[in-house]
Parts: sequence; structure tokens; C-alpha cells
Amino acid sequence: MTLWRPASRIRIKALGLHWRGNRLLAAEVTDDSGHVKGVRPLGGSVEFGETAETALIREFQEELGITVRPVGPPFFMENLFFHEGMPGHEILVIFDIDVPADTPIPDGRLRLAESDGSIFFADWFDLDALDVPGGLPLFPTGLKARLRPR
Repeated sequence: MTLWRPASRIRIKALGLHWRGNRLLAAEVTDDSGHVKGVRPLGGSVEFGETAETALIREFQEELGITVRPVGPPFFMENLFFHEGMPGHEILVIFDIDVPADTPIPDGRLRLAESDGSIFFADWFDLDALDVPGGLPLFPTGLKARLRPR
């Protein structure tokens, strides 16, 4: 298992919000023991010389093999967090996205791979069940309040 730690610099990430009704496609965020501690929308780092929109499209192509299209302008969030005791700092560019109708994404838990070969899982999560007592947190903290009701 690959142990992930936040970079010791500010990272720019592009995330995509893909919905099925009130369910959001999101990746599981795990601790070092593999326990799911929350979920976050799919996406990844913006590379030098790449726009956030291009990074978003690239990440979905790499992770799911699909071409997405951002819908409307993005919104931005600053994410200061701790993971396994290490501080992280991200600027997030968050897009609503559209997936062509002839590109189905299966229901249920998906096994995906990062470009470095590490495996992660994503699933469809009911927004009403996130950030509530007994439910998983939605990362970044504060994102749920920024989302439009579905």
C-alpha cells in the first residue's frame, strides 16, 4: 500500500462534480490503515503549464477513461487540512461536469488507478448522507455548503 502525505507546498487541484440525482461520484479518502475517513470529488493536480480545465479533463480520462466537459464556470476553495498528522494546503478549482450519455459510469463501487499505479476506490454517495452524524465527511471541509441542492 502506498502511504500518501500532503506536499510541503501549496497544490492546485481541479475537481469535477458528477451527479446522478442527489448522488455525487466521489473517491474514498483513506488513512494509513486503509480505513475510509471521508470522500472527495474526483480530479487531481494541475501540472505546470496546464489550465485547471485541461487538468480536470486529463484526470477523468486517466482515471475513468472518459471524456468530461465542464459545465459553467468553476468555483474556488482554499483547503487547509491535516492527513496523518501532516499539514496540507490546496487551492481547489471545482467544476460541475457533464459526461456524454453514451459513456455510462457503472453504479456501485469503482476500482480506479492513479498514474503512479496506486489503487483507489470511488462510489456514488448520497449528498444527504455526507457531513452528518454517523456519515462520512465530504472533503474539502465546507464543500457541502457550497453545493446546489439537487
